[in-house]
Amino acid sequence: MVDAIVSFAVQKLGDFLIQEANVRLNLKGNVFWLQSQLIKMLTFLKYAEDQQVKDPMVLHDVFDIRNIANEAVAILETYSMAGDQREDHGCASRLKSCTCKCRKETKLYNVGKEIESLRQRLEAIARERDTYVIRNINNAGEGPSNLPNNQSARDRKLRITDSFVDDQDLTFVGNQDAVQRLIDELLKEEPRRCVISIYGMGGLGKTTLARNIYTSPDIVSTFKTRAWICVSQEYNTMDLLMDIIKSIRGCNKETIDLLERMTERDLQIHLRDQLKDRKYLLVIDDVWKREAWESLKRAFPDDKKGSRVIITTRKEDVSERADDKDFAHRLHFLSKAESWDLFCRKLLDNRTMAPAMERLARDMVDKCGGLPLAIVVLSGLLSHKKDLEEWQQVKDHLWHNITEAGTSQISHILSLSYNDLPTELRQCFLYFGTFPENQVVHSDNIIWLWMAEGLVTRGETRMEDVAEGFLNELIRRNLIQVRHTFWGKVTECRIHGLLRDLVVKKALEINFFGIYDPINHSIPPLCLRHAIHGEAQKYLSLDLSKTKLRSVMFLHPDFSNTNLMKFHKVFQHLYVLYLENHSVSDELPDVIGSLSQLKFLRVTDISTLPSSIGKLKNLQTIHVNDYGQLCQLPPETVDLINLRHLVAPYSKPLKRVSKLASLQVLEGISCDQWKDDDPVGLVNLRKLSMYDIKESYSLNNISSLQNLSTLVLSCKPDESFPDLEFLSPCQHLHKLWLDGGIKKLPSSGPLLDSITMLVLQYSNLMDDPMPILGKLPNLRNLDFVAAYGGRDITCNDNSFCQLEFLRLDDLPKLDSWHLATSSMPLIKGLGIHDCPKLKETPKRLKDVPKLERLQGIHLV
Repeated sequence: MVDAIVSFAVQKLGDFLIQEANVRLNLKGNVFWLQSQLIKMLTFLKYAEDQQVKDPMVLHDVFDIRNIANEAVAILETYSMAGDQREDHGCASRLKSCTCKCRKETKLYNVGKEIESLRQRLEAIARERDTYVIRNINNAGEGPSNLPNNQSARDRKLRITDSFVDDQDLTFVGNQDAVQRLIDELLKEEPRRCVISIYGMGGLGKTTLARNIYTSPDIVSTFKTRAWICVSQEYNTMDLLMDIIKSIRGCNKETIDLLERMTERDLQIHLRDQLKDRKYLLVIDDVWKREAWESLKRAFPDDKKGSRVIITTRKEDVSERADDKDFAHRLHFLSKAESWDLFCRKLLDNRTMAPAMERLARDMVDKCGGLPLAIVVLSGLLSHKKDLEEWQQVKDHLWHNITEAGTSQISHILSLSYNDLPTELRQCFLYFGTFPENQVVHSDNIIWLWMAEGLVTRGETRMEDVAEGFLNELIRRNLIQVRHTFWGKVTECRIHGLLRDLVVKKALEINFFGIYDPINHSIPPLCLRHAIHGEAQKYLSLDLSKTKLRSVMFLHPDFSNTNLMKFHKVFQHLYVLYLENHSVSDELPDVIGSLSQLKFLRVTDISTLPSSIGKLKNLQTIHVNDYGQLCQLPPETVDLINLRHLVAPYSKPLKRVSKLASLQVLEGISCDQWKDDDPVGLVNLRKLSMYDIKESYSLNNISSLQNLSTLVLSCKPDESFPDLEFLSPCQHLHKLWLDGGIKKLPSSGPLLDSITMLVLQYSNLMDDPMPILGKLPNLRNLDFVAAYGGRDITCNDNSFCQLEFLRLDDLPKLDSWHLATSSMPLIKGLGIHDCPKLKETPKRLKDVPKLERLQGIHLV
């Protein structure tokens, strides 16, 4: 896919020609001509982007081509919507039938006039384009698209993977000593609250250093109360205070409702009460202004418990004034040896380099100036270049820009890596810029957004798998950072601030998205995607009447449903409506049903979806509420024939759920709603999350889900699961989380042979489960949380033959662990938490790397 907007228009025009085969010839001819011209324009757009053309005339044409494509889609969608309404009312009589035909002819006449207008505009652009290309194509400047493997990089099929192994080191080049030194500072026998600051320019690894300290086993065991917040350049003190409180108390609805009623002063007092008499560790990441720290520190009590605060900042004056008595650590640029070490570690292909390649690589690494971010991005770029000539081209281009343009090395290295991306990946990468700086992005969220926007093409492979391959490719290229992994896959990620600056700049150049500027009360006029990071009410006072928006993302808590009702005509072409952390009252307005093109709906803090939601036949994703807040789904939800992802903890039965044949993900369903339904029609369901299970319920209908691969089941408090035999037919089940009592584990048969990842939580098992679990032939991850009440466990010979990661948590009676010599031969990570009587770990496991405690459910 060269350009998502134009490619989608080509598809829609083709669909129109098929569906309206009997339209008048001149209209059909114009539609066909428009489609063929847009196909030709795709080559021009690719050329302009690859060559980084700056000619204002050409950039204007690029913008206009995309606008024409979007307008063409909007015209056809408006016609389609009118047709749907006509069908709904029906023509009961011959007279009405004639009236409907007349209306259709009128609509087609109007479509023809508008398409003819677009044709004339596109013809003018085509003439200018041909003139430009003839004049310049043979004089194209040296650029990334001239690299020998560039074309193949765009044409090759991206590798699709079903897993990603997070290989981030617990310590990292140049800062191994700093980690231990800062940990020692935090663990000093000093009762007063102390502040430690880490400062240095962007890209040096401040956040990475702080994260390694924050997750260190010694720190985790010492500070039972921990919280992490990101401040960034634009911050709101009340939001920061609420984030800390939610991190400490948890993000349940009761807490959120309580906090939203508080003033800033109330929040400060409440936070002080939460931290009072506790030994806490707070990380305040990315502080730009002294005022940000000053506005927060009043809420941090000093009860002489040995509490600590870590501040990371780019500003030395912020670091110096954080606390005159405390410790400040300045991050320095890496030495040449450290830079080379980091480059080699991050290079995906660890082959032995020929002397000539090594000389080239060392020259390029030297040009990174010891900046870790530049080095890892460069290594990601070179990992996809396979021979000396390709590396030489990268070096020549890098040197040309640095020496002649005289600008900073980091910006050229980042741009070079962006330009080297296959075209289909560029727009996926740009999408990260729609989120605020430092925001953690859930992988499912970004994947489903890409799908809704048409950035992931349909084919024989599931779109979700293709999109996951895109995300993993961006990670492998070191353009996206892994924030959290679970069960072998990335669940949370983020984009570095410097890379986000590049993304926002590139997106504005091609009008990919616009971020609302509340100071100037403006947003780029030609952008089809709007991101609102603050003052949403003010944004809505803009004149949006002439826009044909495809995506609106409200990422600030001041949007109300009354405004949605007011602007539903402006939003009628939306594919994405994203309302993150907003108080839109108890109900979503009924007018939501008029957004007939909507594919992605994300909204929080509501109790009811209206029945009109059933009209959104194109909807792929419904993500409603967080933190377990229940929502009532209307019966019409089951009419959404294209729905693929339903994440909504809903409170009343949703009958005939089996109609949702396209469903891939179903999360938040109560067992009360499931036990009497027949899900046999959910032939594509891959992930199921269900709660409130009782021992008396039958879960046998789960066995009809032949493609189920991930299952999360949670019992009501003090309840147990029925016999687990219902899992036996699920031969594709790989990931299983059981939260609740288990009377007995199955001891024989093929019940769980396919399982690779298993969590047992609050299982109340009294017999040692290890002899049974050890027989699972493919088990790689085992998390055992408050699941066993016995005193000893035994891992027999030849057991756990594939196990790589094991956590034992909250086993208060466990005092001995017998591990046979041949058991767990592949173990890579071990976490033991809150097992106070377990005095000794088997000797063979003493040097196995330590794992963090399991943190909630991170489904992938």
